[in-house]
Amino acid sequence: MEKRVMTDSKRRKGLTVASALLGGVLVLSACSGGGGDDPKGEGGDSTSQAKVDEAAAEKSSEAQIKITPKDGSDNASINSAAAVTVTKGTLTDVTMKTAAGAAVAGEISADKKSWKPSAQLERATAYKIAATAKDSDGRAAHENASFTTVSPANSFIGNFTPEDGSTVGVGMPVSINFDKAITNKADVQKGITVSSSSGQEVVGHWFNANRLDFRPEEYWKGNSTVTLKLNLDGVEGADGVYGVQQKTVTFKIGRNQVSIVDAQTKTMKVTQDGKTIRTIPISAGSPENKTYQGQMVISEKFKETRMNGATVGFTDDDGKGEYDIKDVPNAMRLSNSGTFIHGNYWGAKSIFGSVNTSHGCVGLSDTKGANDPNTPGGWFFSHSIVGDVVDVRNTGDKTIAPDNGLNGWNLDWAAWKAGSAV
Repeated sequence: MEKRVMTDSKRRKGLTVASALLGGVLVLSACSGGGGDDPKGEGGDSTSQAKVDEAAAEKSSEAQIKITPKDGSDNASINSAAAVTVTKGTLTDVTMKTAAGAAVAGEISADKKSWKPSAQLERATAYKIAATAKDSDGRAAHENASFTTVSPANSFIGNFTPEDGSTVGVGMPVSINFDKAITNKADVQKGITVSSSSGQEVVGHWFNANRLDFRPEEYWKGNSTVTLKLNLDGVEGADGVYGVQQKTVTFKIGRNQVSIVDAQTKTMKVTQDGKTIRTIPISAGSPENKTYQGQMVISEKFKETRMNGATVGFTDDDGKGEYDIKDVPNAMRLSNSGTFIHGNYWGAKSIFGSVNTSHGCVGLSDTKGANDPNTPGGWFFSHSIVGDVVDVRNTGDKTIAPDNGLNGWNLDWAAWKAGSAV
């Protein structure tokens, strides 16, 4: 009995081994497709194994795609960082989306070697790019990348005036106000150029850590073109705070109009290209509230606006404004502190040209509603543009601060250049 048991045991083991071997053959046959009398597959040129071997031996695409910024980047530029290029191939498809799924428009170049977004990206936003290219044999290559653009906390923007494409007066400086304090002033200023078709030398002047203005020594030449280039992308303005702007702005200078206000004679002489075109009677600040002296630039125009004395410190005992006129006609701002040249319909016509009665503004005779272009106020408004100069003289008051409005012309050239960081 013992011998038979051992024999059965051996027989079972033998069957198990045979089964395993048979399974192995079956598995191998399943992978190779079975060769019948030709187990090595040498007799056929289209067996499954041959196809697998051919696919394995086939070269991958030679196209090499590069996506910038690299995958996983943060603090990426919103201007020039996003780009796709390919060597040894051509791009066939590029898609860019925000992490939320919003598509970003872009365009493959004519030679199909590069792609870039059509517009500036948003700050503090995650993006994903997927790119496909083919080599000369039509073999596809794929690349993907995700990145996040610089956050507002780690970037600065310069808000500038005047606007691109605008036409302004000869006194309009290029004024840039940064949303973060700039400590690396030289690096930032080097990233900004302002030039004129007139060939005038243009110099920048820092009024403080947030404001940089540019102007020539004398007023801009009439009918010239000024170009502002902001090359601030990636420029470190302060520790860990980088610029994001990369743009070119052009604006035109109109005719040369400078209006000279004389508080003693109570007249304003309006000149264009050096010739007087009209003399207008005015009423300047009273002896108690003198008008600032100096060269002032029109920075804003309002067909009608409200003027409340309380907003500029003129209050009665009850704390209310000494005046509150809700429809001042034809008003043009000369300072940030409330100096305007404007129409006046509430004063007697006899004061203009004879007495100074205002709280510091320059008043011109006008009518309520600002609808009469023939009044002095209406005429001057229609003949003025932002950037024109109003030169106020003989008021007995101090000269306006050069950073109070767009009034840097009240610094001489040496003092102006001394405020440059380069």
